[in-house]
Amino acid sequence: MLFGSRPAALGIAEDTLEFALSAAADTHPNEYMGVMRGTPARELGVDEDGDIVTDVVFAPGTTSSPVQATMRSDLLPNDSHNVGSVHSHPNGVLRPSNQDVQTFGKGRAHIIIGAPYERDDWAAFDRKGEPRDFDVYDVSLPDPEEFFDFDQADIDAELEDR
Repeated sequence: MLFGSRPAALGIAEDTLEFALSAAADTHPNEYMGVMRGTPARELGVDEDGDIVTDVVFAPGTTSSPVQATMRSDLLPNDSHNVGSVHSHPNGVLRPSNQDVQTFGKGRAHIIIGAPYERDDWAAFDRKGEPRDFDVYDVSLPDPEEFFDFDQADIDAELEDR
């Protein structure tokens, strides 16, 4: 895959959305922020080209308050599996602020979750802060234990794909 050439972000796995909603509720009244990471849809049994968000990573060094959350960009994973960001608005507003849009960067999709953090209390946006379609997929997620099941050959293969 060429640098900067990343597959489309199709949507989010149902279980991952539930996790993000729960994390945002647990963090309330402070903002929650995480990095969304995707898995190729075909690996999840979905006959489409693109990524489905299957993971939300909480970056070390993230700080939050009732009005903002910030992440240290130097501690974020930086690879083709990054889809964008997810963060909460404790005030329930489901649209990005100007500051939000400035932090969206090169992400393919960004989710804002609003209080009271129920199933429909979220919206997706593109990197310019414009609303975008982002489907919810009922897929089986990979076993988290498999994440750590790799060796040097797997690392070399991943590097060759870049």
